[in-house]
Amino acid sequence: MKEQLENIKIKALNEIEASNTLREIEDIRVKYLGKKGELTAVLKSMKNLSKEERPVIGQVANEVREVLEENLKNKKSDLEKLEQDKKLLEEIIDITLPAKKMTIGKMYPLDKTLEELSNIFIGMGYEIVSGREVETGYYNFDALNLGKEHPARDEQDTFYITNNIMLRTATSPVQIHTMESQSLPIRMIAPGKVYRSDEVDATHSPVFHQVEGLVIDENITFGDLKGVLAEFAKKFFGDKVKVKFRPHYFPFTEPSAEVDVTCVMCGGVGCSICKNEGFIEILGCGMVHPRVLEMAGIDSTKYQGFAFGMGVERLTMLKYNINDLRLFYENDIRFLEQF
Repeated sequence: MKEQLENIKIKALNEIEASNTLREIEDIRVKYLGKKGELTAVLKSMKNLSKEERPVIGQVANEVREVLEENLKNKKSDLEKLEQDKKLLEEIIDITLPAKKMTIGKMYPLDKTLEELSNIFIGMGYEIVSGREVETGYYNFDALNLGKEHPARDEQDTFYITNNIMLRTATSPVQIHTMESQSLPIRMIAPGKVYRSDEVDATHSPVFHQVEGLVIDENITFGDLKGVLAEFAKKFFGDKVKVKFRPHYFPFTEPSAEVDVTCVMCGGVGCSICKNEGFIEILGCGMVHPRVLEMAGIDSTKYQGFAFGMGVERLTMLKYNINDLRLFYENDIRFLEQF
C-alpha cells in the first residue's frame, strides 16, 4: 500500500504540473482527493491493515495528501494570476488616445428669445398665462370681434378640425379666457405656438410662435401702452433704439397701431432690409375694443385696456441678423451652435 500511495503522488504531481486551466486543477483535486478519489479510496481501505501497519501507512497517506493539496493550491494560484494578467491586457486602456469630445448643448434661439421676452415683462409686473392650442370658433374669432365674413376665417388660412374647432391662429384666445375667468385688474402675456395655413418660405411657416400681452384696469390710456412698448423695445434691442407708432386697423382694438423700431441692421440710416426707411415693424397693438370687453363680461364704461402681439421668430431674426425663418426648423447644428 505504501508503494500504491507513492504511485498516486507521482501521478498526481505530474498531472498538476501539466495542467493549464483552473478547470483542470479542480478535476485533479476531485480525482485524487474527492469523496470517491483515489487517495480517499486508499485511506478507506486502511481498516483492513494490522494495528502495526496502520500508523505507518496513515502517516505516509497524510504526507501524500499534504503534498497534493499544497501543489494544487500553488498551481491554482499561478493559473489565477496568469488569467488575471491576460484579462488586464485585454482590457487595457490606451491613454495616448484622445478623449471623446463632449458636446455641450446651448439654448435654442427661439427659446432664448421667449425667455428674454418673459423676463422683460415679468420685470414690469406681468404674469405668464398659457392656454390650449385647439380652440373653438368663438374664442378664436367671435370673441375677438372677427365676424363670420372675416378673411382670417377662410379655410385656406386656418387649420380646421371641424367646422367650429381649429388650431388657434394667435394666442389671443388666452386673453379672452383670462378676461372671463380672472378678476380685475389684469396684466398678462401669453406666449405659445400658433398655426396658420401658410406656405413655407424664408418669412412664413405654418407653425410659429407669438407673445401677446393684455392689460385691463381703470383709467388705462394709449399713453400707458406707448410707455410699456417703448420700455420693452429698449430692453430688448438696446437703449439707443427709437420707437414709432403708425395708425393701423385691427378688429379687436380701437384705436390700433403698428410699432416700428430703428432698423437693427443700419441703425436708422436706411438699408435694403428696412427699404431705406430706417425703421422696421416689430408688432401690432391697440386699445382693447369695447365690444371685446363687453363680450368677456367686463364693463367697458369703467374699465379700459390695451393689447399687443409680436412674432417670436421675427424678433429673433431681427436681433440676430437671421435672413431665413426656415433655419429655425432644419436642425442644422452649424446654425444652432451660433447661439
